[in-house]
Amino acid sequence: MTDRTAAVTRETAETDIEVTLDLDGDGDTTVDTGIGFFDHMLDSFATHGLFDLTVQCDGDLDIDDHHTVEDVGITIGDALDEALGDKRGISRFADRTVPMDEAAAEIVVDISGRPYFAFEGEFSQESVGEMTSYMARHFLRSLATNAGLTLHASVTGENAHHEIEALFKGLARALDDATRIDERRADAPSTKGEL
Repeated sequence: MTDRTAAVTRETAETDIEVTLDLDGDGDTTVDTGIGFFDHMLDSFATHGLFDLTVQCDGDLDIDDHHTVEDVGITIGDALDEALGDKRGISRFADRTVPMDEAAAEIVVDISGRPYFAFEGEFSQESVGEMTSYMARHFLRSLATNAGLTLHASVTGENAHHEIEALFKGLARALDDATRIDERRADAPSTKGEL
């Protein structure tokens, strides 16, 4: 099997980020964004997707959490796109519904090369720890845009911690399925011959 790994850096006036990603890992993580709950979500994402993931981010948290969460989403999206390479043999499509207590999230993904993001639902609390709940939605959009995904996400629940965690776990499981190599395929799964 080809090496499906990537190392991506992003440096702006707002954030300095280093990400490594291995799509065929064991779920090992080393994550430090300066936002405890966000670190927990990225750890959950890697664990449930069986991705090896390192994220080191030095962001302008003295302002708020926006640039850090957005730019980490951009960088992980870039790493995902790079690690997929020419996308030969991938399953491409996947969907997962994941519950967490009273909350449930549904993720539908197409590794299409055509970025599109749709979201349904509201978060029950404005923030979880030092992370603004809305930024979970913004993370998904940033990742989808930069990875070239069509991504539909929805969530229901009564507790924002559970709602956001279900989204990250659903994303992990759907991406694990969609990035998996189907041994029956030699080429990219598209009638055009490429993605």
